[in-house]
Amino acid sequence: MRLPSLLTALTFPALSVPSIALAADPPPDSRWKVEVLAQGMPQPMELERAPDGRIFFIEIAGKLRIWKPDSRSIIEAGSVDTTTAQENGLLGFALDPKFPDNHWIYLYYSPKDIDGQRLSRFTMNGDSLDPASEKILLSFGEQRRECCHHAGSVEFGPDGCLFISTGDNTHPHGDSDGFAPLDGRPNMEPWDAQKSAANPNDLRGKILRVRPQDNGTITIPDGNLFPPGTPGTRPEIFCMGCRNPWRMSVDQATGFVYWGEVGPDAGGDGPRGPRGYDEINQAKKAGNHGWPYFIGNNFAYSHYDYASKKIGTPFDPSHPRNDGINNSGAKDLPPAVPAFIFYPYGASKEFPEVGQGGRTACAGPVFHFKPEFEQSNGFPAHFDNCLLWWDWERRIIRWARLDKDSNLVAIEPFTTAIPFKRLLDAQFGPDGNLYCLDYGETWGANPDSRLLRISFTHGNIPPLAAASASPPSGPVPLKVALASNGSSDPDGDSAALRFDWKLNGKSLSSDPNPQITLPDAGNHIIELTVTDAAGASATSAVPVVAGNSPPVVSLASPLDGDFFTPGQPVKWRASVSDAEEGNSSSEPGGFGPRLLVSTSLDRGGVEPKGLSLMKSADCFNCHAPEHRIVGPAFLEVADKYRGQDGALNASVDRVQRGSTGVWGPVPMLPHGHHTREQITEMVQWVYSLKPGTDKPILQRGLEGEVVIPQDAASARAVRIEATFTDAGNAPAGPLSSRAVITLRNRRLEAELCDARNGTQSLAGNSASGKSFIGDTSHGQWIQFKSVNPSKAARLTARFASGGHGGTIECRLGAPDGQLIGSFPVPNTGNWEAWQEASIPLPPSSTTADLFLVFSNQGKSGLLNLDWIQFDP
Repeated sequence: MRLPSLLTALTFPALSVPSIALAADPPPDSRWKVEVLAQGMPQPMELERAPDGRIFFIEIAGKLRIWKPDSRSIIEAGSVDTTTAQENGLLGFALDPKFPDNHWIYLYYSPKDIDGQRLSRFTMNGDSLDPASEKILLSFGEQRRECCHHAGSVEFGPDGCLFISTGDNTHPHGDSDGFAPLDGRPNMEPWDAQKSAANPNDLRGKILRVRPQDNGTITIPDGNLFPPGTPGTRPEIFCMGCRNPWRMSVDQATGFVYWGEVGPDAGGDGPRGPRGYDEINQAKKAGNHGWPYFIGNNFAYSHYDYASKKIGTPFDPSHPRNDGINNSGAKDLPPAVPAFIFYPYGASKEFPEVGQGGRTACAGPVFHFKPEFEQSNGFPAHFDNCLLWWDWERRIIRWARLDKDSNLVAIEPFTTAIPFKRLLDAQFGPDGNLYCLDYGETWGANPDSRLLRISFTHGNIPPLAAASASPPSGPVPLKVALASNGSSDPDGDSAALRFDWKLNGKSLSSDPNPQITLPDAGNHIIELTVTDAAGASATSAVPVVAGNSPPVVSLASPLDGDFFTPGQPVKWRASVSDAEEGNSSSEPGGFGPRLLVSTSLDRGGVEPKGLSLMKSADCFNCHAPEHRIVGPAFLEVADKYRGQDGALNASVDRVQRGSTGVWGPVPMLPHGHHTREQITEMVQWVYSLKPGTDKPILQRGLEGEVVIPQDAASARAVRIEATFTDAGNAPAGPLSSRAVITLRNRRLEAELCDARNGTQSLAGNSASGKSFIGDTSHGQWIQFKSVNPSKAARLTARFASGGHGGTIECRLGAPDGQLIGSFPVPNTGNWEAWQEASIPLPPSSTTADLFLVFSNQGKSGLLNLDWIQFDP
């Protein structure tokens, strides 16, 4: 609760929040196009689009990678030797403004040989980073006793100056309790941001600004915060008073700097100061942005004696002073600059457009419209002079509309047509398209990370054509109901659309949803062409197989939702029935060799589309991931061609048309029944294989045994999939069907739940998966689908609470379903002071959804949950 007496002390009277207005309605969602250029990149951090269309991006573990537009594939360009402890790593990079001529790239990373950060220039030789070309431009020390806050964005301004964002290198917890970390006790430097962000003689917690020179050195441009030679200061500092300016951008028209400031965690105002806020900041000129003495609209923290627990007077934004024992620089600091945009966990009075929830503010680029963007599908003039910004944790994307002087006019939503999970970095290309990295579901290596291109359709939008057929296969004569459901005119009258169904070039019907009969057996492709009132058209095709019925595949054991144990065998048993061929129980010798059973580890995300396509094709008849059958192992193929220009397209051609002599005398038959797009997905999956990475275990037969790999302890689940392709019924081609079961890890990481109601997934280094479920209130819950507790005797949970505590109720089927156990959770002394407890489980034979319900009547801020585990 905000205390009335505190408001006066916290608010700087000379400052005001701008009046936020609403602009004209944004363009409709239907005009946006999302293109996935690549996916599955481990922990990407920043991207840059080169003038030739290549997209460079870095990964925190030290890798530099390039997406090649000609092959639409990713290659590794090089790496630096970096530590990733305490969120260090390869943090940021930038291409030189004259990159096409000098081929220089600047990497900001955490070397293993010093406790600190380093900015170096390297030279690219084509697609390869030359490690011998390194020129160290800047380095500075940091503490590595405790976590964290390293920021790391690197961006050039329009005048050739290079900006680097650095974090305050301060532990966010401890006795600060979510308020300002000002711990001056002996040996407590990691908990004192006065050593860094508020220290004008230290480069941590800053926005640095330097001018790189051709000889590999730097000079100090005019206009930084402290002129060279100012006692107790560093001249590289452009802005000070930053906590964790993780994502930064520079407006290429004005040179103004924007960054997202990840703020502290206090949930409410108190005598020590304000609650936590995240910020979007703007720097038109050099300045002090206040941390750790001020936050938000210069809301002031108070002096605090950590030894005596006495609270002193609030700091003064007009005359801040750093008397901290760990300050090595000048004590008198420049006046504090208030935040551009700021918001707490809860609803924001000043900026209600941002909603409420978790917080990780990030600043993207400012968009400047050019008329030629209408020809390149660039963003529209509606967003001219708008700053794109977002919140990683809250998963919102917003525009900050700026006036001609770059003052804030309005906060506006972006389209909901782009299914971002966690937007990480974004950059507008010279075509006006937005190139961006979507990090994926959680902090870690995500298979669902993506490199995206966002474009906009100007003028008339062609209609959308969607065709379906029911049933899609069966005996002749086959009666089929065709449907155009989903077809529409995004910018016109869908009622005016014209429909034309065709088979082999002959019109079948102009009805939107006709009924037809196919008297002849065979594989038929029925096409639907949809035309709008302006004459634009789109076509969709639906395959129908007449004369053959799909097989029915079943996995009798194990049961869906059973638990697996790493290193232990799992016996499986399957069956198949087919209308034309009979069933596996009567002809096991004929069915068993054609049933492919795949066992794979699920570490989160979705199965690659290419692998799914290959399981339904004949690929695994001749190839296996790691050993030769008829043709080479897929890993051999990947090792031979990985990183070669043009190799992807050449491989796709060979698969589509067939080839001889590449891997030996046995020819590869053509695969003309697959589209080129499908074959490209398959080959991209093959190229992604590397030694030591997860690959499916493949077996054939109606029953067998598979040993779960020892490293499956970190997997979310084990997926067992049985796929059968029948022999067809000429001229009708073969059909495939599959059955899938999922075996659960005995340890269910809370943040990997299948659904949740009102809770938040929060990051924390002390949690087993570096994340946990928190921000819990009475009645909220998380859900795990299809859990079979029958083979578990006890249930163990890992939890913590720095608040009210409560009870974790374990229920089957629904939030108010059968109670199978509960955990009382006390206040453990800190939000990450984890404790474990176990309870016995009653006998059960039911596979059901598991709901973990958080209970403490009328209370919020209950507890954090790391994981729950079913013990044998």
